[in-house]
Amino acid sequence: MDDVDFRCMDFKEIIENLIVKDSSPAMHEAIDRLFMDIENINRESMAEIQDAQVEEMAVNLWNWAVTKRVGLVISKEQKAKLRHVACKLLCMCESSAASEEAIHRRIMMTMKAGKGWVDVGNAVIADEFFQAAVAGLEQLYAKLMQSSFTETQVTMQKLAVERNLFKVLSYQAESAIAQDDFQRASTCVMRCKDMLMRLPKMAEYLLILCYNFGVETHMLNKYEESCYWLSQSFDIGKMDKNSVEPEMLAKILRFLATVYLDWDDREYYDKALSAINLANKEHLNPAGLFLKIKILLKGETANEELIEACIEILHLDMSLDICLSITKLLMDNEREFVGFHFLKIICEHFKSSENIGKALLLHIDILLQRKEELLAKEKIEEIIVGKQTGRPLPSGLVGYLHSILWKKAYRSFQVHNYDDALHWYCYSLRIYESDQMDMEFPKLKRNMASCYLHLKQLDKAKEAVAEAEHLDPGNIFTQFYLFKIAVIEGNSDRALKAITTLENLLTTEALEGNDPLADTSSPVKIFSLAAQFALENGQQIVGEKALEYLAQYSEDPEQIFTALKCLFRLLVPKVSEMPESENKKKEMDRLLTCLDTALLKFPQFFVGEDSTSDSRINEAHWFRKIAWNLAVQCSKDPVTMREFFILSYKLSQFCPSDQVILIAQKTCLLMAASVDLEQGRKASTAFEQTRFLNRALEQIHKCRDIWNLLKDTGDFSNDPCETLLLLYEFEVKAKMNDPLLDSFLESVWELPHLDSKTLEIIAILAMEMPAYYPSIALKALKRALLLHKRKESFDVFKYSNCLHNLINLLVPGGVPNAQLCSLEEVWDCFEDALSHTVSQTEGYPEMEILWLMMMSWNIGIYMYGRRKYVSAEKWCGLSLRFLDHLGSLKRTYETQVNILYSELVEALHKNKGSTFHEE
Repeated sequence: MDDVDFRCMDFKEIIENLIVKDSSPAMHEAIDRLFMDIENINRESMAEIQDAQVEEMAVNLWNWAVTKRVGLVISKEQKAKLRHVACKLLCMCESSAASEEAIHRRIMMTMKAGKGWVDVGNAVIADEFFQAAVAGLEQLYAKLMQSSFTETQVTMQKLAVERNLFKVLSYQAESAIAQDDFQRASTCVMRCKDMLMRLPKMAEYLLILCYNFGVETHMLNKYEESCYWLSQSFDIGKMDKNSVEPEMLAKILRFLATVYLDWDDREYYDKALSAINLANKEHLNPAGLFLKIKILLKGETANEELIEACIEILHLDMSLDICLSITKLLMDNEREFVGFHFLKIICEHFKSSENIGKALLLHIDILLQRKEELLAKEKIEEIIVGKQTGRPLPSGLVGYLHSILWKKAYRSFQVHNYDDALHWYCYSLRIYESDQMDMEFPKLKRNMASCYLHLKQLDKAKEAVAEAEHLDPGNIFTQFYLFKIAVIEGNSDRALKAITTLENLLTTEALEGNDPLADTSSPVKIFSLAAQFALENGQQIVGEKALEYLAQYSEDPEQIFTALKCLFRLLVPKVSEMPESENKKKEMDRLLTCLDTALLKFPQFFVGEDSTSDSRINEAHWFRKIAWNLAVQCSKDPVTMREFFILSYKLSQFCPSDQVILIAQKTCLLMAASVDLEQGRKASTAFEQTRFLNRALEQIHKCRDIWNLLKDTGDFSNDPCETLLLLYEFEVKAKMNDPLLDSFLESVWELPHLDSKTLEIIAILAMEMPAYYPSIALKALKRALLLHKRKESFDVFKYSNCLHNLINLLVPGGVPNAQLCSLEEVWDCFEDALSHTVSQTEGYPEMEILWLMMMSWNIGIYMYGRRKYVSAEKWCGLSLRFLDHLGSLKRTYETQVNILYSELVEALHKNKGSTFHEE
């Protein structure tokens, strides 16, 4: 069905559309609106609608609400709201002249509407409808008295009215109970009870109602009220025993006895005993007999009286199981004398029963629990002898006997009495020896092996485990004992094989119980025990593997961190001493994996009320420092170093952002970005280069955010971070041919702290493949030269190097780059070097003067080749001027340069008559 916008409709339209539609997404909204609006609607506000139409609308809405089809899509509360609306509409049309049929309909609708509200927990609204129903019944009764029916008809009509009144009163009682109004509830029920003489068929209904009240109040520990309701329930049952089964009466009385017992077993002991005796008289039931003994035990009844009560149970032909359960009850309440005496009587009474073994085994179990071990052993020997002489226990009881023996052995095992545990396991073994072995037999062998291991009887332990492995090789505990034996023997390879097998089994199989390791039946606990055992026995490699598995499979962050910290303490010193090799690389990768495991668990660790506790923050600090230290150790493996720095950064995010943490985060990200840039430079494909550069850019942006925070915490004027970030970002953008590179540089050129070194690096990066931005390089080098000349302490070497780079850029390969710069600007660079530096500054590198001389000469020769003779003579003359400033090298080059210059001048004179080709 299409959705309907009920918001745009009035009250009447909503009802009409709601009934027409089978269902609608807005149906629940419409119901809620009708329920809210009905409180503001009265007959005057609907004056344009006739009574008959209002009644029809109310009945149609009611019928729609109670159909099964609608019941599938609206809740009980919504159905109650619809009934509420329908009743309110119908009541608007009530009048003293209403027909009997109309009154009947109104009574029925108000009763059911009220019951609906009780069922959804709103007893206050329910009471309004119940009062309306009572008023309707009174109106109907008065109308009947005025009618001209026969006496018989009047009687029938009065009974019908009374039956409805009975229901309303019972509903009002339910409402009162819901509102904790015991007085009103009891008044309503007593009125109903008075009406039972005329409505005997309602007795069972009222009985169950009172019983339910008794149960509800008992659950709320309202014992006095519970006893009242249960007593009423029983009284109602006695009024008509023909319609109430004795079983129901006994059930009521048993519950009444239980309430008395829970209320105060001393004060109400007699009442509890009287109730249970009456219950057992009404209908004998095992539960009643059991409860009677329980009551007698509460009353500190003498042993003789208890024994009589127990013997009475035997005379009632109760089953062996019931008698044994009563024996357990006696023992649990420390009435051993009566319990043992009754057990003897049971054994004699049921000696011909095929299940008598149950009594014998219970006797053994109780003896062992009471530490009567000698008597228990006698009974066990009797069973073994009986089995050997053709009087075996039923197969179902053999397992019960093994269970008793193993429980006793396990209790001894828990208090480290391994000899005693073996003694009881040997009894179990003797029973197996005379019977066919089952799947529990390997478990017995493992249990015995565990005892042998604790007793240092290694050969016996190996023999027992070997037999268990032969019968059940895929068992987890078998492999665990094989692991322990291998560790004890110092066989690391076999121990590693066993723990690897354990890992495979633990991740694919469920663990079994009833084992000395029953409390360790989880991968986490077993790996924890394995690690502890291996390390205690000096098997570090094996212990490391167990710790790795423990960290991998545990769900407890604290346990994971403890295991990893232990593992790091074992591995880090060992790895630090290893020479660079493939093995060291593998160990570093292993440590990376462990840190990744820790990182994955930290979000879970930092959840809850203690998420900011010192202990949790200390854990984060510990792991981030480990990652940092490992990164420092990987200076010869930059890729691995990067991974450790990134992990250190991520782990530091779980620490408070103080200055120390911000500095550490900044350094981690700078180092990671540096490695990514280097990887990008070495990348063999454009795709790989782009991936590395993008990753570097991500770290740069994060680092800049941290740097901005860090600057607010102190003076970092000497920290090169900002410059590095600038250079890193420029390199990424240049190599990726970023279209926004120029706009990025606009802000860079304006930076006040930009030094000459940074500018020179920008120039280099601008020309480093695949970047090619000569104009940016030129601009950067010019600014750098200007800064060099402005410095108070002029560094001639740095200046000469910067000038060298600039001239190389302008005259690549000795050929001026006319597109980048005019020849006059190139000349100015040489003149600047000559006039401001070479001629006025001591210490100008002689090799740089020589280089300048040769570069100017080469430019002159280039010009000569282009038939630009004037320029050629000018540039070659400049070369001679640089020659004058050479030191020790002047003699080497002076003669050769002067000869070449003379030849050049001569050639120029010969060409004087030639066409002038200067531009």
